[in-house]
Amino acid sequence: MVDRIEHSGLQIATPIYELVNQSICPGTGIEPDHFWQKFAGIINHFAPINRQLLEKRETLQTQIDAWHHDHRENFDFAEYKAFLHSIGYLVPEGPDFKVTSENVDSEIARQAGPQLVVPIMNARFALNAVNARWGSLYDALYGNDVISEEGGAEKAGGYNPVRGQKVIDYGRDFLDNAAPLASGSHHDATAYQLRDQQLSVSLQDGSSTVLANPEQLVGYLGSVENPTSILLQNNRLHIEIQVDSSHQIGATDRAGVKDIVLEAALTTIMDCEDSVAAVDAEDKALAYSNWLGLNKGTLEETVSRGDSSFVRSMNPDRQFLAADGSALTLSGRSLMFVRNVGHLMTNPAILDAEGNEVPEGIMDGMITSLISLHDLKRVGRLSNSSAGSIYIVKPKMHGPEEVGFTNQLFLQLVGIGFVWAAIVGLTMWRIDLMF
Repeated sequence: MVDRIEHSGLQIATPIYELVNQSICPGTGIEPDHFWQKFAGIINHFAPINRQLLEKRETLQTQIDAWHHDHRENFDFAEYKAFLHSIGYLVPEGPDFKVTSENVDSEIARQAGPQLVVPIMNARFALNAVNARWGSLYDALYGNDVISEEGGAEKAGGYNPVRGQKVIDYGRDFLDNAAPLASGSHHDATAYQLRDQQLSVSLQDGSSTVLANPEQLVGYLGSVENPTSILLQNNRLHIEIQVDSSHQIGATDRAGVKDIVLEAALTTIMDCEDSVAAVDAEDKALAYSNWLGLNKGTLEETVSRGDSSFVRSMNPDRQFLAADGSALTLSGRSLMFVRNVGHLMTNPAILDAEGNEVPEGIMDGMITSLISLHDLKRVGRLSNSSAGSIYIVKPKMHGPEEVGFTNQLFLQLVGIGFVWAAIVGLTMWRIDLMF
């Protein structure tokens, strides 16, 4: 039997109640009593509508199943489409409209890059994903079949210098394509320096050159004469050339380059739905606790490998000097979305006044938004959204009524400022969160 606490007509499992009251609310400016009162009001209003929408789904599905049963031998697409219109499964297309946007982070509005999806209940996976904003090109290539094992370039065993050289050559090809030189090739580079706020590259024939597009230089580390890092940009994605001639790899490189680090996974969906199975209050408490740790920058996980272990945590921001010598800070982490559960599921973590399990999607919306206030208020150690937004993915909606329902729900969700809702299959729009 699950221990429950009654509040505002809700029967709340103790793990959820204690997590919200003791860990989530502090720092948000929202009092627990006020939160639960609003929660109860939202459940009382929206849960019956949620059930009606699901009943309509069931009715439509029954009609569609019957049609297919009756037309097994004589399927006609035009007739089928007309049938779907007649039962309201397909609806007339509405008039053209425009969606305006503001307070959208660059990772969504201006950059294009990979997006990861990770089960939020697995802290190690979540940390790996959020830290995948930056990654070593050399490491990725060395263990990948992009690099052939022919000619003595096997990857098994210890470091293979033959394979290593293939990786380096691939990296130079990449630089020639992504950040070409005005003359010559990165393959022939013997030194990288900054001169007059431009990248100067010494070549093997004794000449020097610059970037074909000088504006691709973003920043550096070290001194201008002997930089330890050169930060470039291509299509708004960053490329870091790391220089260290004392490093195992850098010692074999003409220019002392030890690695090329790429800006990779720009965004990550922390998934409360498809990739997890949260069936009770303990599961939901774990999911919410991890989301809280991610928003506050405090999530950690001890990883054991053999006889040793280490603590994995969220990467700090990356610090550079701009070409003019001023400070430059780039996010060290992927921008996080949270995927709430869809309309279909309920969860026994919270029961309504009649003893019914509340819709899990409403519970997710309420609690994940409340947690995200830690980021909006900059309570945590690290920042997620520099634009001051919350990003919620709402999946598996069947038709405009369900989308409209979500829109109305989000208008009532706990929060301050803006929430941005990425609705699967649709576009993205601003939702004002009002108490």
